[in-house]
Amino acid sequence: MGQSESREGELAKLPPGQRLQRGWPVTHYGPVPKFRPDRWEFRVFGATADGEKHCWTHEEFSALPYSTVVADLHCVTKFSMLDAEWGGVSSLEIVKLAPPAPDVTHVMVWAEYGFSSNLRLSDFMAETTIFATHKDGELLTAEHGFPVRLVVPHLYAWKGPKWVRGVEYMTADRRGFWEERGYHNIGDPWTEKRYSYQEEPGDGPEL
Repeated sequence: MGQSESREGELAKLPPGQRLQRGWPVTHYGPVPKFRPDRWEFRVFGATADGEKHCWTHEEFSALPYSTVVADLHCVTKFSMLDAEWGGVSSLEIVKLAPPAPDVTHVMVWAEYGFSSNLRLSDFMAETTIFATHKDGELLTAEHGFPVRLVVPHLYAWKGPKWVRGVEYMTADRRGFWEERGYHNIGDPWTEKRYSYQEEPGDGPEL
């Protein structure tokens, strides 16, 4: 395959309005948090099947089954990074270890400084959704979300927060940090669901 054909193939993988990005820009709101392994824990709470909160220390979380996913990352700022290998703990592994109650429809993913992002349960349980600790075989840097960031490849990247600390199971939808500030409640890059003014009835709770 020639260079032009290779580039055409890459461009064909881009959602509408996106541009190909060779590097990985650092984008986030607020400062980079300091990682303190002795105080760090990953929690699953809310409407769990057993009604209990489930917690893992950093050592325990790091010992969970390791999975890899080769997937793209699409930022709402219009850059896309293709075919990265994300390594970490599959969201399906978390669901297996800490199942949601039968009436759970959405999750809120919580990160440092109280940052949050809401997802439909179906998006959270997609086979490619992963709590990434590594990219391309290397540990994430602090600027890119170490020790854990969520990657939801089929949605815009803001739906996968950096510095994740836990998951709340919910029986009704509730907007997260950016969703309360004008971003689309669903965030599908293939239909360019970027901003809340584009929402159709049923896309999310009232602002």
